[in-house]
Amino acid sequence: MADIIQLLPDPIANQIAAGEVIQRPASIIKELVENAIDAEATEVKVIVKDAGKTLVQVIDNGKGMSETDARLCFERHATSKIRKASDLFSINTMGFRGEALASIAAVAQVSLKTRRAEDEIAVCIQIKDSKVFSQELCQSPKGTSIAVKNLFYNVPARRNFLKSDTVEFRHIVSEFLHVVTAYPEIHFSLHHNDREIYHLPKGNLRQRIVGILGKKYNERLVPVEEITETIGIRGYVGKPENAKKKRKDQFFFVNKRFIKSPYLNHAIRAAYDDLIGSDMYPFYILFIDIDPKQIDINVHPTKQEIKFEDERIVYNYLKVAVRHALGKHHITPTLDFDHQQGMGFTQSSKASRNQEIQTPHFPQNSGSGNTKNWEKLYSGLEKILPIIDPEGTVIQIEEEGKENQVGQIADTQVFTTRSSDDNSFTEQSSIDAETDLRGPFQIHNTYIASQIKSGLVLIHQRRAHQRILFEKYYTAFQGGEMLTQKELFPDTVTLSTDEAILMKAMIPELQLLGFQIEDFGNNSFIVHGIPADMEENPTQAIHTLLGQYQDNLDLELDHRENIARSMASSAAIKTGKSLSEKEMKEIIDLLFACSMPMASPTGKKTFIKLKLEDLEKQFG
Repeated sequence: MADIIQLLPDPIANQIAAGEVIQRPASIIKELVENAIDAEATEVKVIVKDAGKTLVQVIDNGKGMSETDARLCFERHATSKIRKASDLFSINTMGFRGEALASIAAVAQVSLKTRRAEDEIAVCIQIKDSKVFSQELCQSPKGTSIAVKNLFYNVPARRNFLKSDTVEFRHIVSEFLHVVTAYPEIHFSLHHNDREIYHLPKGNLRQRIVGILGKKYNERLVPVEEITETIGIRGYVGKPENAKKKRKDQFFFVNKRFIKSPYLNHAIRAAYDDLIGSDMYPFYILFIDIDPKQIDINVHPTKQEIKFEDERIVYNYLKVAVRHALGKHHITPTLDFDHQQGMGFTQSSKASRNQEIQTPHFPQNSGSGNTKNWEKLYSGLEKILPIIDPEGTVIQIEEEGKENQVGQIADTQVFTTRSSDDNSFTEQSSIDAETDLRGPFQIHNTYIASQIKSGLVLIHQRRAHQRILFEKYYTAFQGGEMLTQKELFPDTVTLSTDEAILMKAMIPELQLLGFQIEDFGNNSFIVHGIPADMEENPTQAIHTLLGQYQDNLDLELDHRENIARSMASSAAIKTGKSLSEKEMKEIIDLLFACSMPMASPTGKKTFIKLKLEDLEKQFG
């Protein structure tokens, strides 16, 4: 029998590797901008066309490459960042695997121009299907320019899976901000379809945060800075009164690399205990500086997940640093870390802990804290860590029974067919809401109880109203009419750059739903009117709507469905609102006139039915 195992050709192997590293245009932005940073650039310009599907170009003024290096950099596992296996445990650069450029060249057409300061002439290389088809000398300023055109042109299935330009550009902005936030000393700019979206001159971290998120954040920032021999924690957290109901603007960086960690997120949330509600989330941009030997970043293709040598110590230090910062700025109640009953180390255990964390002095820069003070703050938090499983994953970091955020699909099935124990779908969707003389009534200002022939129906008032509004808004996209409440004095709403990008894409649909919004330039919009059924003021309505829309983006919904769902969540009556009998009857009538009354737009039950025989059983 003939041998059947063979080596894959390099182009195919590179395309397979590209599937892990290059998932969408945003992946190219991340890899190329990180390379520019490693090349010691002080200015980086990113140019994008058609959300990166047509062009992604990154231009920097870094060190540049020699002619030999320029050609070699597109080979798999070719890198200047490491030389031996032990280097993997002392990585101080953003890139190190030598996979990115080879992966990009396998799925796009690439043009490279690069020149070192000591060279008079630049080298220009053209690559297609992982092969160099043109190499020549050319004129170019010092640094490197890489243009990536027609992404996935040779992998049509991958290209077909790309989302709309709005969604893809949102991912580009997200990756761009993850990198530029960590390097305020570098001048960055982002251009999309010949329009400058971000212009971020070099400065300090506070200036960079304000440049990204808007001037309103300048007064919301609480500085955090604690330095020990083992770890450094610096950055900013938000004041408790500025916490939001959505997880937004929360960033962790380890040695200037953006990471995702639910475990460390919980540490920050725990630091805000007693300061914000259980359903609120604080803003933070925090940097953890730690010896590279104590972390492993080579655990995920995107390098956004890392492993700590001792994650529990990092959790404790992080929580105390944030709590201490809030206390120093008179935001928390009086803190007495020396007298926390039942939470202190014994002298021997504390000495053992100190001995365990002694390492070469890292980081070396001084800060507002010192080791002795830090030990005092750190003391005793071992007993209040969250429950974690053997893999280090936080278990039950949120209370059960809370309604998921809009945009998160609940486990509840979306009912599109009749249930097996129901007589018919028609019976369910046309419940006889005729009540006795008392009419429907509320339970805890959350549920509407109404007598029906077969027993009792309990309606979740907010979810029911969301379903009603969702179908109303979605119908409006098909030509239905929506009433507008004109503003006597139009509101001017100023948004952050990423919010303004979304708003411009949403305006045509919002006009159909009753909004009257005008783009005023410089990320500002004039609101002349809002839908008549919205109770919020125009500014709040816009911010709430955008927050919901951004949360739903991860679900990759249809653009109009996302807007309708976001509008329904924004405008629906809130849990806890007292309703009149007339309002309750109207909700009941409108809900069971919907095409899908049994579930909210996110798939959660809108009502339950209690049969008389079931109630009798409860009484024995």
